Amino acid sequence: MRLSLVVPCFNEAEVIAKFHQALSRELTATGRPYEIVYVDDGSADGTLDALVELAATDESVRYLSFSRNFGKEAAMLAGLRYASGDAVVIMDADLQHPPELVGRMLEHYERGFDQVIARRTRVGDPATRTLFARTYYWLINRWADVELMDGVGDFRLLSRRAVDGLLELGEYNRFSKGLFAWIGFESILFEYENVKQTDRKSRWTFRRLLEYGLDGLLSFNNKPLRLAIYVGGVLTAIAAAYAVWVIVVAALNGVKMPGYVTLIAAITGLGGLQMVMLGVIGEYIGRIYYETKQRPHYLLKQTNMDPADRLDKTPAPGGRATRGRRVM
Repeated sequence: MRLSLVVPCFNEAEVIAKFHQALSRELTATGRPYEIVYVDDGSADGTLDALVELAATDESVRYLSFSRNFGKEAAMLAGLRYASGDAVVIMDADLQHPPELVGRMLEHYERGFDQVIARRTRVGDPATRTLFARTYYWLINRWADVELMDGVGDFRLLSRRAVDGLLELGEYNRFSKGLFAWIGFESILFEYENVKQTDRKSRWTFRRLLEYGLDGLLSFNNKPLRLAIYVGGVLTAIAAAYAVWVIVVAALNGVKMPGYVTLIAAITGLGGLQMVMLGVIGEYIGRIYYETKQRPHYLLKQTNMDPADRLDKTPAPGGRATRGRRVM
């Protein structure tokens, strides 16, 4: 059984050598053949130079380098396309995903599981962040068509048929947490202790977390659009009832000066609600717009792999999917 590791990297020059040493030690201990596919996501700090150096000294190292920063979703997709293993582990290069857990994942894989999922505990996280995260997952699981679990990220092992299933999904707007849940297959989950990085500032700012959360909400359901219909119907009913009330009062007591404050509040409130609904509709239309362009998810600048080795299962524009298997 051949194992592949897919490791997205963005500005990881400081830690990549330490990570590779720790990962190689654990992989060697498994006694199985392996490859490590590093994906440089347009780093600007020397990460690519470090990967080239690793590849020169370790024949198990493969690397892909993007022409610019395309994002982690594109990096994971590229790694999965080029990974040739019977099982594929996705993990980050910043050592927040402990390499020593790979052996444990392999044990579960050999028991027949297609997805072995590592879920981190939230020990050490700020209380406010934990509260917001749990609230978000509680809400989204009542909206989305797939179940997303709190603390579960990209750190997991996938069987070959699970990887093939993911590669069949060619959409441009990718939300991997949802895609992992959507493909199904037999899965098992285990927890590991949260690794707190005190010497590095997290790249996940509040704005990035908010945008990521919205991606998850909009990628796997159309309920916000349906909600607009319901809210519009309720507001129409309220407006009709109010109009009837005004007519009745006018018939009984005569016409009086209407309430200025009530009128302004209604106009501004309904105007704000309309803008929100237009924004939701615009988000869906924007996603359709990007899908119809059929642009590639990324462009490669440099690699030590043959592009012909790509396990491409993405349909070409106007054509059928091409299916292939890398020959080792």
